[in-house]
Amino acid sequence: MQISKFRLAVAGVATAASFSLAGAGAAYAFQPHMINARDRLNEALFELQTADPDKGGHRDIAVDLIHRAIDQVNQGIEFADLHP
Repeated sequence: MQISKFRLAVAGVATAASFSLAGAGAAYAFQPHMINARDRLNEALFELQTADPDKGGHRDIAVDLIHRAIDQVNQGIEFADLHP
């Protein structure tokens, strides 16, 4: 049985979203834009990781920058959670 790329993508995004929501805790109700931004970054990350790798190094740089952006969003969520 083969899994289609679409189903694999949906499963990946759903998994990432569930980890995001679990990590956000109570902040989810108060920071929907930050949560939505992180979800979109995770979707972009999946797309970049699925793309053909030979892009003159630019894809790899973009992947790194998205990882850094996700980290910054997580830190912002944590900060807001600690400083209501």
